[in-house]
Amino acid sequence: MPTSMIWISYDLGVSGDYEGLYSWLDSRKAKECGDSLAVISYTFKKDLLAELKAEISKNLKISKRTRIYVIHTDHATKKSKGKFIFGGRRVAPWSGYATSESDIADEEVVD
Repeated sequence: MPTSMIWISYDLGVSGDYEGLYSWLDSRKAKECGDSLAVISYTFKKDLLAELKAEISKNLKISKRTRIYVIHTDHATKKSKGKFIFGGRRVAPWSGYATSESDIADEEVVD
């Protein structure tokens, strides 16, 4: 069975099941990698993400606010990949901070 090192980024919301997640991460001997980020070695049979999602679902309560993003190496292509296995992308908190140059001139239309 293949084994892969995976990074798990998590955001369970204010009232998420952190106890369930932390218990699962501890049982997997996860290493802390900063706020809401852990790395584990994960052994799977065929489909890493499907098996990981099923295992996590058994070990913690998933709510509509649960967001878990997994970064792993695809064994077939040897490329790094990332995917939300619960939840999805939101507007980034840094959105709108960068200035951008516009090459469009502002004009006033006079009739």
